[in-house]
Amino acid sequence: MTTDIQFDYANAMLDAQELEQLEPQVLLAHQQLHQHTGAGANFLGWVDWPFNYDREEFHRVKQAAETIAQQANILVVIGVGGSYLGSRAVIEMLTNLFYAHLPTQKRKFPVVYYLGHHLSSNYMADLLELIEDHEVAINVVSKSGTTAEPALAFRVLRAYMEKRYGVEGARRRIYVTTDAEKGALKQLADEKKYETFTIPDDVGGRFSVLTTVGLLPIAVAGIDIEELMAGAQAGVNAYRNPAISRNICYQYAAIRNLLYKKGKNNELLVNYHPQMTFFCEWWKQLFGESEGKDQKGILPSSVNFTTDLHAMGQYIQEGRRHLFETVIFVNRSSKPVMIPEDQQNRDGMNQLAGKDYDFVNRKAYEGTLLAHVDGGVPNLAITLEQLTACAVGELIYFFEKACGLSGYLLGVNPFNQPGVEAYKKNMYALLGLPGYERLKGQLENRL
Repeated sequence: MTTDIQFDYANAMLDAQELEQLEPQVLLAHQQLHQHTGAGANFLGWVDWPFNYDREEFHRVKQAAETIAQQANILVVIGVGGSYLGSRAVIEMLTNLFYAHLPTQKRKFPVVYYLGHHLSSNYMADLLELIEDHEVAINVVSKSGTTAEPALAFRVLRAYMEKRYGVEGARRRIYVTTDAEKGALKQLADEKKYETFTIPDDVGGRFSVLTTVGLLPIAVAGIDIEELMAGAQAGVNAYRNPAISRNICYQYAAIRNLLYKKGKNNELLVNYHPQMTFFCEWWKQLFGESEGKDQKGILPSSVNFTTDLHAMGQYIQEGRRHLFETVIFVNRSSKPVMIPEDQQNRDGMNQLAGKDYDFVNRKAYEGTLLAHVDGGVPNLAITLEQLTACAVGELIYFFEKACGLSGYLLGVNPFNQPGVEAYKKNMYALLGLPGYERLKGQLENRL
């Protein structure tokens, strides 16, 4: 299978020699990834996952998706961070953004909603009101089952499901994705006899979208997960070459590190399609949690063009020169829309009559590229021909591989996240939860 991705760094504002000089470091980082000799080596299962995934569990995922589609017209996915961002990104990229609002007869698959990624009672109450008149299933995703946001959301939803469907009826509608052997959620799932799927021990949450963590909701939404995995497999083959001159994934990782050394410490991931908004959110977690440590790291941020050109465009064009852009552009829409002619032509746009929106979108991209490069903003371009399950699978792997390599080039462990625990420890202490009592008084005095 050929690769679906192209990469262009002609506007990176770097000399070719700078990239060549980084070749030894890239080779070392490549070896650390593939020989499992670098920091965090216990979490490198994602590197070859598209070929090594459990086929039997993959089949169970497909079966469960079919069962859920028969049981329910809404699936609530409970999870935070990597437990929901990846699946939401893929679903929004590959389905109708207004799917939930389509007439019932046009919806072939359940609508997927998300919970457990915040602590807002308003959101919870609104979701509970929404699902009252629908048939519901739940997929709770958590390695431990003790992270506050998903744990509390699952408490509420489990009580709701048992009250509405009875204990046995709820059991048949609750699906758990968790650790294979241990943890509070695993223990509960075993006691209640929920159908359970495994989070691999050697794949961290932000790298887990191609595991059962992401695949079950994605399959429920009607997306071909066989094609998604085929695209990821194409990525494994395309991006395993250690030679930087022949590996666009490594070129991207290396160039962003070169720009970082030149003071470009803010990367803007740019898209020109609203359906890619949550892919950008997934990307931000991937790079933010992987590289933001030891007082190092590029700040990952994102913008949606052309929308944000009317909000952030001024800053990007003329603000501080501490940023660079990585643009993901899709050449061809799967749903072309032609621009009609208007006899009065008050808006002066008749020159575009008969053109497709894609044509205008590309010219907006090209014009923005020229303007921002003229303004001193380095630009990297990642191009897809079309948003398909196969292309998205490869794009996910492209960024996962680039992230691992980039973290090693930066000199950090890309596969841990010690800073995430700081807020949890303080919050749990202030809530008076067991094990944190000794900190409570200290924190309250500071408040």
